[in-house]
Amino acid sequence: MRRVLHRIADALGLVERHAAAGVLLGMTALYAFNVLVRALAPGYASVFAWIDEAVRYMLIWLVFLATGLALELGRHVSVDIIRGRLGAGPERALFAVIDLVGLAFSVGAALIAIELTLFVRATGQISPTLGVPVYVLYVAPVVGFASLAFRFLLRLMSVRDARRWPVAPGWLEGGGTS
Repeated sequence: MRRVLHRIADALGLVERHAAAGVLLGMTALYAFNVLVRALAPGYASVFAWIDEAVRYMLIWLVFLATGLALELGRHVSVDIIRGRLGAGPERALFAVIDLVGLAFSVGAALIAIELTLFVRATGQISPTLGVPVYVLYVAPVVGFASLAFRFLLRLMSVRDARRWPVAPGWLEGGGTS
C-alpha cells in the first residue's frame, strides 16, 4: 500500500511540477509579448487585451497547482517555536493534530469549491475577453485543495513527511523521494 501511495505521489508531483512550470513559462512569455507590443506597436495593444485576463487565470492555476507540492516539500509557512522543545511523542501528536486539521480543512474547502464550480458552470458565464467558460477558473481550487488533502493524508499515514524525512534532492528533477 505504501509503495502504491509513493508511486501515486510521485506521478502527481511530476504532473504538478511540469504543469506549474509550463503555466509559469506561459505567463512570462505572454506578458513579455504584451510589453513588446505595447512598446513597439501600441496601435495593436487592444488586439491583445485578452492577455491580461489569461495571465490572471494562469496565476490562479499556478498557485493551486503548486500548493500541494509546497506542502510535500515542507515549504509552507510554519511556526516552530514549540517544535524543538517537545519530545518525540508530543511532537508526533502535535504533527497529527496539525495534519488532521489540515486534512479536514482541505477536504471541506475542496467540497465547497466543487459546489461553487458546479453553480458557476450552471450559470453559463463566459469570460469577457477570452471567451472561455468562467467555471474553468473555479476548478483550480478543487484541484489545489484535493492535492493538499492527499498530501496531508500522506503525512498522517507516515508515507511522506518533509518535517521528519527531508525530500531527496533528485525529486525536483523527476526522481522519486524514496
